[in-house]
Amino acid sequence: MDLEEFVQQFKLAVDEFAKGNSEPTKALFSHGDDVTLANPFGPIAKGWDEVSGGLSYASSRFRDGEVTAIERIAEYGSDALACLVDREHWQAKVGERQDIATFELRVTTTVRRGDTGWRIVHRHADPITTFDPSGPMRGSQG
Repeated sequence: MDLEEFVQQFKLAVDEFAKGNSEPTKALFSHGDDVTLANPFGPIAKGWDEVSGGLSYASSRFRDGEVTAIERIAEYGSDALACLVDREHWQAKVGERQDIATFELRVTTTVRRGDTGWRIVHRHADPITTFDPSGPMRGSQG
């Protein structure tokens, strides 16, 4: 499978994730000790056990959702490793909310080709998609 086919599989998997089902997304991650995940719902997870738990928890926060678009900002890579920088457009019920929220995530995903094809070895997603002059310490008390 080429990288573009993998990206299409990921789009289907992340739609399921937005509905609360993490299993298709988990199948696309490396299950190795070096896999990492940084998402808005917790600290950086490292190793398959932590990443699997982080994916389960994050998906449990979503219901009735979908990813309506993935904008590719940049792509870097080789035959064995690629880094994708995207803006994902989501809509889902989040947490206990009963209404559908729309939001964007800025995402960096690193994928590596191995014996079983392309697998995600790192994903960082957060909702910071617009300029904020207060910088990275916004919202902190100082």
